[in-house]
Amino acid sequence: MARKVPEIPSASLADIAFMLLIFFLVTTTMDVDSGLERRLPQWVEEQPEDDQQIKERNVFVVLVNRNNDLLVENEYARVEDLRERAKEFIENPFDDVNLPEKEPKEIPYFGEMMVSKGVISLRNDFDTKYGTYIAVQNELVGAINDLREEVAKSKFGKSYTDLNSDEQKAVREVIPVQISEAEPKKVGGK
Repeated sequence: MARKVPEIPSASLADIAFMLLIFFLVTTTMDVDSGLERRLPQWVEEQPEDDQQIKERNVFVVLVNRNNDLLVENEYARVEDLRERAKEFIENPFDDVNLPEKEPKEIPYFGEMMVSKGVISLRNDFDTKYGTYIAVQNELVGAINDLREEVAKSKFGKSYTDLNSDEQKAVREVIPVQISEAEPKKVGGK
């Protein structure tokens, strides 16, 4: 009589493999992408270019180099100080001749207001770290959001996010977003 060779039960191997797969999927951490919450501007038909030049005083220049150093208006700065400097530039509370000009504009709910002609120009190097780029963008957008919040609270007595769409539009006209991103460029060799 021949002896039967014992077999390894393989019916539960598929279940074990499936359980291991689920275990590794559940315990593995996923890297979350960081990004900017920005709304793209509406499409505008091409308009003929004006020969109008933006005056130097109306441009707030922010440069980020390959070493993630910040140069704001030709001075080294820290990312933490950028928001306050941008707010001062946009607001120009004392009509400083070195800060942007203002022009009168008729705005619903506000009447005639003096609105800044300032533009924030941001340029970074190709080798700038993404984290630094995001931090700079967040500070610039944060400055604009802070100013809008202040205007909303002083005029309407409530937060910008609590305003209806017409009121928000009016506040956006008082504090317009004017961030111009120049195309990144490679500075230096390598």
